[in-house]
Amino acid sequence: MSSSTAIRVDNLSHRYGQRQALDRLSLSIAPGEIFAFLGPNGSGKTTLFRILSTLIPPQTGLAEVFGQNVADHPMAVRSAIGVVFQAPSLDRKLTVAENIHHQGRLYGMKASLIRQRAGELLARLGLAQRSGDRVETLSGGLRRRAELAKGMLHRPRLLLLDEPSTGLDPGARSDLWHYLHQERDQSGITVVLTTHLLEEADRADRLAILSDGRLVACDTPDRLRASVGGDAITIRCDEPKSLADDIRQHFGLQTMVLDGSVRLESTAGHELIGPLVDRFGDRVGSITLGKPTLEDVFIDRTGHRFWNSPGEEVAIG
Repeated sequence: MSSSTAIRVDNLSHRYGQRQALDRLSLSIAPGEIFAFLGPNGSGKTTLFRILSTLIPPQTGLAEVFGQNVADHPMAVRSAIGVVFQAPSLDRKLTVAENIHHQGRLYGMKASLIRQRAGELLARLGLAQRSGDRVETLSGGLRRRAELAKGMLHRPRLLLLDEPSTGLDPGARSDLWHYLHQERDQSGITVVLTTHLLEEADRADRLAILSDGRLVACDTPDRLRASVGGDAITIRCDEPKSLADDIRQHFGLQTMVLDGSVRLESTAGHELIGPLVDRFGDRVGSITLGKPTLEDVFIDRTGHRFWNSPGEEVAIG
């Protein structure tokens, strides 16, 4: 199985009754990338994950893993992927080593090969001294490492992670990303994950932002932030709609009302603060300046906040 792309989806759509989970999604992921699908709940991430992991066939469009159609060749795809689901898949009453051994047997691996690869993985993931411990005695971060070892035992070319940081504290989340980069650098594995955490997606080489099953942006985190257009200025005031209209008329800038505040962008935001205060100071409660974030990208492409539903559109002028 060889291909110049690890994953390719073309015009992929999937519907549950009246709800469109994926809407003509097209993109490709290169081998060796750490790629994140970012979106709030209901954006289509889980449906895409299930299609790529061969749990459900695509209804329309194409999905390929290393050139193999997931619908036509599911067994070939499964041999090339390792999967870590959001819900824990470890048997809590078994030891780490026992969980990994059973995973290897499911893939038809010989016991000697299982021991060899398990030893290598547990050493790299810092679990060698805990291999004989029952899973129920491990912290959340250590369990996630054990899940990674289990998913990578058969040396997959592609590792699929569904919300990998669920239930992890910030320290364990940082450790997880350290191990993902380490595995990519040492073995060349492609890592594709879904997440609703903005700070997690920021660690990926590239990311795709999904909203209502549609692809609204896809690039590196830095280029996506740069595409927003400059600094983000937020003004808290008593009458945001009126102030937004007046700023737009006086300065010729696009404004939006978001969560009861006025929001606008400028390539030199620090230079605009003074004129705004001079002109509208008596109507301004507070004014803040910030560099663009991935949420700013989401707002720019969808017209609503990351955690808002599409029915809660902001007013843009």
